[in-house]
Amino acid sequence: MDTTNPRPKQAGSLLSPDDPRAFTLINPTAVAPLLLVCDHASNYIPPHLNHLGLPPSLREDHIAWDRGAADLVQLLSDRLECRAVLANYSRLLIDVNRDPKLNEPSLIPEVSDNHPIPGNQGLTPEERRQRVLRISDPYHHEIERQLLALGAFVKAPMIFSIHTFTPAMRGGQPRPWHAGMLWNQDPRIAKPLMAHLRRHEHLMIGDNEPYSGREFAYTIDRHGHAQGLPNCAIEIRQDLLESHEACLWWADKLSDGLQEIMKHADVFQVRFYPDQTEQAV
Repeated sequence: MDTTNPRPKQAGSLLSPDDPRAFTLINPTAVAPLLLVCDHASNYIPPHLNHLGLPPSLREDHIAWDRGAADLVQLLSDRLECRAVLANYSRLLIDVNRDPKLNEPSLIPEVSDNHPIPGNQGLTPEERRQRVLRISDPYHHEIERQLLALGAFVKAPMIFSIHTFTPAMRGGQPRPWHAGMLWNQDPRIAKPLMAHLRRHEHLMIGDNEPYSGREFAYTIDRHGHAQGLPNCAIEIRQDLLESHEACLWWADKLSDGLQEIMKHADVFQVRFYPDQTEQAV
């Protein structure tokens, strides 16, 4: 019998009564016309799932979450007095920034950055469906509810997604960017925020780097681009957010930039931009 990376036993249901709900909502009564979202805020994997067969070192690794992102979101929510929705489960259980309908390998990864994920091997269709129903769907439904609520104050509230990235993938080249703006075709947040951050000459700010918002941006595409709402995601290099003080620096700079954008009332209009495919036709 092959005992290499055996799949851990997963007894009972996906989540237990002791596990958290799929999301955390911060500042639920705030009226600022901005919703912050954080797809990979947590590395939590239910203990009764044997942590997907992963040792603590890998559960703390970038493959499990976006280190520093949750702290930054909390600071930004406080400064901007805006609402925020954070996902409460590790991206290894299910990546809520992937479209479940496409069922891509990265939705529930069997391997991440060359590390096998034993607890994701050989899942049944029902086990995969439960991860969508119990984790991904409630998170996205909450984002929808919050944007609908903010629609009482402006026609088109902004949605801004916070991510962090590892300085280098395993065996890969170092990534030189300090941060990158990810966007599809809507420039209303991305372009002015890039310009704002580039005032700091020591910063290298990527434009759809190290990832492209036209490829890996399900959350802002679904809730922003497809609805005509101003939307953007930012990726900040994880080694720049290793301390609370470092997160404070980025929170100051991002809140200043976002406040400047929110001073322009014309931002809060429903506008549809052609997606990459339509633009190429």
